[in-house]
Amino acid sequence: MSKIKVRHSHSLPVDVARERINQFEEMLTKFGASLVWSGNKAEVKGFGVTGSAELGEGFVEVAIKLGMMAKAAGVDPARVEASIAKRLAETFADEA
Repeated sequence: MSKIKVRHSHSLPVDVARERINQFEEMLTKFGASLVWSGNKAEVKGFGVTGSAELGEGFVEVAIKLGMMAKAAGVDPARVEASIAKRLAETFADEA
């Protein structure tokens, strides 16, 4: 199993960041994964992937575990990590 962790800094209040993360969540659904929220923490669930997301003062962190099914499907962990980092940066790009 491959483990991926991406942490992105932001300068928004947590409630505003929570609204922004919906854009990232929409991207996940395109890959068959979803976020199940409980407060400012979420479980990432999907075919061949599990993990968590957390929103805090000044940061959002996404941790993913790619299972055997993802590996068998040829999922490249480095590409997934780069994609998550890019999407989080886009989500919080215009936070001013």
